[in-house]
Amino acid sequence: MTGNPLLTAALDAVERGWHVFPLLPRSKRPALHSATNCPRTGPCVTAHQGWEQRATLDPDTVRRTWSHGPYGIGLATGPSGLVVLDLDTPKPGATPPPECAEQWATDGYDVLLALCERNKQPFPGGTYTVATPSGGWHLYFTAPAGTALRNSAGHHGSGLGWLIDTRAGGGYVVAAGSNVAGRHYDIAIDTDPAPLPDWITRLLTPPPRLAAPVIRLDPRPATNRPAYVDAALRNETANVEGATEGTRNWALTRAARALGRFVANGKLSRAEVENALKGAAEQAGLTAREADATITNALNWSIAHNPAGDAA
Repeated sequence: MTGNPLLTAALDAVERGWHVFPLLPRSKRPALHSATNCPRTGPCVTAHQGWEQRATLDPDTVRRTWSHGPYGIGLATGPSGLVVLDLDTPKPGATPPPECAEQWATDGYDVLLALCERNKQPFPGGTYTVATPSGGWHLYFTAPAGTALRNSAGHHGSGLGWLIDTRAGGGYVVAAGSNVAGRHYDIAIDTDPAPLPDWITRLLTPPPRLAAPVIRLDPRPATNRPAYVDAALRNETANVEGATEGTRNWALTRAARALGRFVANGKLSRAEVENALKGAAEQAGLTAREADATITNALNWSIAHNPAGDAA
């Protein structure tokens, strides 16, 4: 075990009660098959199991997996009962929003400090912390009981602010001991995760949202629709699921616009398209909030440009 530091790190995470799964070597992407390539064998014999479902606490499974190759370590935050604050550093050329510039905030750490001052709260340090290769930090907290938090991105929606992402239900982080492109994730503070502060929980809890009405312009049952419509739904969903970082939003926009014409002529229901694309987007690494906004905008555009009856 001493000659396999990735195996040692994966077993250490499991000992802490954290569910892990393999990442492609030197990458942030899961080393597991996608829904479109599912062999329907092993753990997927009854239905496809994604990385969140296959993340494990079993030491024997971990030993078999990490003895097979130099996989990175993905840590599924939802099953592990964790909320991780990702305090990032800006990409080259990035400009802070005006409110951050006024506070002299240059990275996610500074933004969290300013957020603490604004809410008259102490900085939530002293918890399990990982230093990331970009110069940022992952602050680990135990998830609050009775509140189902999801991922957030930056200052969008219920996010905490510029350069602060959170990973909770439906998300994962690269665990300590991993390396991406030769750069390592290292433990900075080795202690138990502290409970997520109540004030941060409140900021991350989205307000109740009214359910959007389901639009179906053609009353014909879905079982009577042409085979090419089902093929389009499968193909576009697969394209989104397989999109790489930097192309995911465009792939999602293109897929929603392509499928929107079938919503316009009633061959697909809007709810079916939204659910399929949202699941694929989250599998690719987008947050639910990011996916919702992109899908809604792209479908609205497509429906407006494809009056009922125009699509083949």
